[in-house]
Order: sequence, then structure tokens, then C-alpha cells
Amino acid sequence: MSRVLGIDLGERRIGLAIAGPDGGRAHPLATIPRGRAMTDDVAALRHLLEVNPVDELVVGLPLEARSGDEGDQARRTRVWSEAVAAALQLPLTLRDERLTSHLAEQRVGPMKRGRSGGPPTRGPPAAYRARIGREAAAIHLHDELDSRGRAGGGTP
Repeated sequence: MSRVLGIDLGERRIGLAIAGPDGGRAHPLATIPRGRAMTDDVAALRHLLEVNPVDELVVGLPLEARSGDEGDQARRTRVWSEAVAAALQLPLTLRDERLTSHLAEQRVGPMKRGRSGGPPTRGPPAAYRARIGREAAAIHLHDELDSRGRAGGGTP
């Protein structure tokens, strides 16, 4: 069995989750900021993978909610994913991520309010979105590993 890194690619941040060789659940790992260039993202991932080596990437593909077609965001995600996988020399699986952010928000719960119940300050929304990204990565990684198990192939 191998270790798999789940990736939830956002415009500002990248949510990461990992599933270990024990075949257990996917666990949120980290959130890293998106770089100005894809090479910045590769460098950040490479640094993270020095501590948490993996054998495969599973990236959430944001298909159109109703049709399941690939829109502009899905095409950008596919290009980014293929380039990152090639640079890291890791196999890539793209996984339909429809509704994972919604499910992640349900798991995490609502964003905490600011002091005295007012609107949140700038820091909490960013931390909340980072947590949602990690949780979404864990959800689609777990879904992918689950589907492999149901298909008779077991977990990687």
C-alpha cells in the first residue's frame, strides 16, 4: 500500500490531505498559499513532501454542478495538476469534487463570529477557508480511496 496526497486546488490556497499506507481514512494535512506561478506551488509541495512522502496525487476536479462537464475552472485545474504531477514525478488521479466544499463546511460548522457576535475580523475568514480546503481535500481523497475499494482494487 502507498501514501496518497489529496489536493483541493483553490485560487488563493491549496488544501491538502493525506492517506497513509494503513488503508485508513484520509486526514487533513495542511493548507499552503498559491504561488504566483505554478513553479512556486511545485516548490511548496516538494518541501511538504520531504516530510510527508507520497506515491500518488489525487486532485479534485471542479466539474460543472449540473451537467458534470468540464468548464474553465476544471480545465485550469487539469492543466495545473498534470504539470505538478509531471514536475513531482508522481502518478495523478483526477477526482470529481462536486459538493466537497459544501460537505466540508457542514463538517467544520459555521465560521465563528467576531467579538461580541459581530462580523468576523479579517483573520478568521482566511483561517476558516484554509480549514475548509483541507477538509475538502480529505473528502475527495477518501471518496477516491473508497471507490477503489468498492471496485475490488483495494486501497493503493
